[in-house]
Amino acid sequence: MTEHQEHHSGTLYIISAPSGAGKTSLVKALLKETPGITVSVSHTTRKPRPGETDGVEYHFVDVETFRLMVSDGAFLEHAQVFDNFYGTSRSAALDLLKRGTDVILEIDWQGARQVRTMIPGAVSIFILPPSRNALEERLRGRGQDGEEVIARRMRDAISEMTHYAEFDYLVINDQFEQALLELQAIITARRLRTTVQQAGHRQLLDALLA
Repeated sequence: MTEHQEHHSGTLYIISAPSGAGKTSLVKALLKETPGITVSVSHTTRKPRPGETDGVEYHFVDVETFRLMVSDGAFLEHAQVFDNFYGTSRSAALDLLKRGTDVILEIDWQGARQVRTMIPGAVSIFILPPSRNALEERLRGRGQDGEEVIARRMRDAISEMTHYAEFDYLVINDQFEQALLELQAIITARRLRTTVQQAGHRQLLDALLA
């Protein structure tokens, strides 16, 4: 069944990017500086990286558990990325939206397609690096992967980037602070739409027009 964004008080934001484009850092900064918005914590079958905590960065589950959740219809979207599975809890995301909280989904283009079908009012943003060289430098800068893995991530990133035109907004992450300002501008503009302002300032508007 299709879920319509208009049924919810909050706005659902889809943010996608190739690995190494800086999405995670940008979203973290956006959350810190923007009230009333949160990230839906995805489920994944990949192993935790150093410093990651279950329930914070991801809900870490095994493949069997993930497949059972798919069978139960528990995910708003799910996809395979590299050798692992990722999924967004339907109930968690929709509950946040109904409470008036804006929700960010950090998902790939496959998941974005699924969510746009179910929630046509979702706002989608794609983040690109300024160049392939910059992307490769960022992937190498992590110091976590060998040459073979980096080469595969570069190939997958190039494939991912071909889908940028499917998104509502495009942000180039060359200068971090500028990219952050652009993300904030998108959020602010969406919150200033007349329909949103009507819902949030009903008493004020009624008093002005009485």
